[in-house]
Amino acid sequence: MNYQERFHQLLNYIDSHLDEELTVDKLSRIACLSKYHFHRQFSSLFGITAFAYIRQARMKRASYQLAFKKDMKVVDIAVANGYESSEAFSRAFSQSIGQNPSKFREQPQWTSWHEKYQQFKKLRIQRMKSDKYSHLVEIVNFSETKVAALEHLGALELLGNTINSFIDWRRKNNLSPNVSRTFNIVYDDPAVTEPDKYRCEICASIKSDVKQNEYGVITKIIPTGRCAVIKHIGSDDTISETITYLYSEWLPQSEEELRDYPLFFERVSFFPDVPETEIITDIYLPLK
Repeated sequence: MNYQERFHQLLNYIDSHLDEELTVDKLSRIACLSKYHFHRQFSSLFGITAFAYIRQARMKRASYQLAFKKDMKVVDIAVANGYESSEAFSRAFSQSIGQNPSKFREQPQWTSWHEKYQQFKKLRIQRMKSDKYSHLVEIVNFSETKVAALEHLGALELLGNTINSFIDWRRKNNLSPNVSRTFNIVYDDPAVTEPDKYRCEICASIKSDVKQNEYGVITKIIPTGRCAVIKHIGSDDTISETITYLYSEWLPQSEEELRDYPLFFERVSFFPDVPETEIITDIYLPLK
């Protein structure tokens, strides 16, 4: 492996082993580098130390566990992310995120959270370009699927609030991802859409129509039709490169024409249930 590939492998390893003790000896061995020079090499390449990267990766996972895994106790989240007590975790989380764990769980301030993680996100986009998704694009006949849909209208950074509402609705209706497929219908490109006008829908497959509810969840149909589908494996931070490949490379070469229906995703596995490097998202591009 070349120098960049070693560090790419290392970051993937860190993201997949956040539960473990990550020492200099272990990290330098994974990267096939001398432990005496490891810290300087990591810092010079990424702009932060290896342990700062690990802390931020764990805090990101802890944030998602607090927000979306309400069945997990704070003390269990603390231990899972390397803290010996909930008090130590609370101090570190408050210093890093700006809210204590209980307040964040109750009402996450996603806008400020994304601002704090912007540098971390850029690092991952620049250095962790997805090499795990296959460029294999299949053409499939997607079967009509009835879904419960909750619209998100507003900045992409606030999507977490909509996800939380939808999780609550699913829980009350016994429609966990184990028994119901999860979809996103993506109406806009966040890169070119004004934040307050960005629109997407979070969906779960259902058999019966949705009853009127306080959440605003309604019944919709994802129509039958031909679709190009590509599998994205990894963080949503790099999902745009997979979508760009579909539009800019695959589509012109395929001589296919697009159908008048938006791009949609099927979420096969989720973070933080699995490490970010193991998230699976099937991306569907509707065709005529």
